[in-house]
Amino acid sequence: MTVQVTGRSLLALPPLSLYVHIPWCVRKCPYCDFNSHEFVAGTLEHAQGSPAGERHLPEADYVDQLERDLRSQLPWVQGRKFGSIFFGGGTPSLFSPLAIGRILDLAESLVGFADDIEITLEANPGTFEQAKFAGYRHAGVNRLSIGVQSFDPLQLQNLGRIHSGPEALTAATQARTAGFDNINIDLMHGLPGQGEVEALQDLAQAVDLGAEHISWYQLTIEPNTAFYSAPPVTPGSEQIAAIQKAGRAYLAEQGYDRYEVSAYSRAGLASRHNLNYWSFADYLGIGAGAHGKVTLPQTRRILRTQRTRAPKHYLALGCETGAGGVEFPQPKLQEVVQDERPLEFLMNALRLEAGVPAESFEQYTGLPLDTLRREWRRLEAMELVRPLGPTVGTTRFGYDYIDEILQRYLAES
Repeated sequence: MTVQVTGRSLLALPPLSLYVHIPWCVRKCPYCDFNSHEFVAGTLEHAQGSPAGERHLPEADYVDQLERDLRSQLPWVQGRKFGSIFFGGGTPSLFSPLAIGRILDLAESLVGFADDIEITLEANPGTFEQAKFAGYRHAGVNRLSIGVQSFDPLQLQNLGRIHSGPEALTAATQARTAGFDNINIDLMHGLPGQGEVEALQDLAQAVDLGAEHISWYQLTIEPNTAFYSAPPVTPGSEQIAAIQKAGRAYLAEQGYDRYEVSAYSRAGLASRHNLNYWSFADYLGIGAGAHGKVTLPQTRRILRTQRTRAPKHYLALGCETGAGGVEFPQPKLQEVVQDERPLEFLMNALRLEAGVPAESFEQYTGLPLDTLRREWRRLEAMELVRPLGPTVGTTRFGYDYIDEILQRYLAES
């Protein structure tokens, strides 16, 4: 697509977040297409004095690399402080509270934190991880995201999860005891043999546990997963639609606002980190396979960044300098050129039910709002999007057809 620019808008410096990727898992789930890696001999080290055969993650070496990674990206901070931090994986709760605390201390000393910073850590519900919840809270984590997926023992088995239903229930209780007052529970629907009743039972359990935030997303079969090679039998499209309709109605009745395609929260407790992503703001990505986005107003450039995916390759990055330090390379860079910015912006912003302020399109893309008008009017005529005004967003009808909207926009641009 070619962007016809009739004016020149200021490219503003958006808010800044940090994403930290911890790439290891005890077991790779059959549906997972994230950059996660099971424990293998090449990625583990033996702790000094540990019993023979006991395996330990190389967390100290990895945290050293994360520090070098963050230091290498400091020129992109440009005077901002982190408004949110997200530890994703993999399974970040495999790392010790000491390691997580060290990463947070580094981030605060090197960049600084906003006064109301949100710091989220993804955690598995297993007993081993639960024992560390209080340590994470003490280290500075103030939001826990627990990867339950389902409370149904049969579905947990179908999904290859290593925790049990009771452990999932206990995890939320343990998180409260540890001092967390902002908890997300991840759940999936569209599971093998699942109907409306079973899907709503999972949601009801999360509500009963008092979750402030529920991520409820459909099981999809992605390439390069075990399910892609041997796909399970999942509900048909009509059944999926019925499940989604019933679930949305139930969550609304329980006081949860649907603010993003698959995210529901109590009032005022939407994930600030995810809002930052979907608003086309900036974030630094550190760790194996981590992605980032940075804006450079002085040169009017927007860059996507990516680190090497394999943990062993990430741990090998850098070379010693004559001064005894380590020179750390830049991540792979890809510029978001002017022609790509409208679609990139919309791919994020249209996921938000309320849309985004129209002024943020001009500020974060450096393009005038008129850039959108020709294609937008065609979508508006089909009642898929709202008229361009104070906000850029879909209609209530169009919100269920975001993929189709983006395809039409791309085809007609």
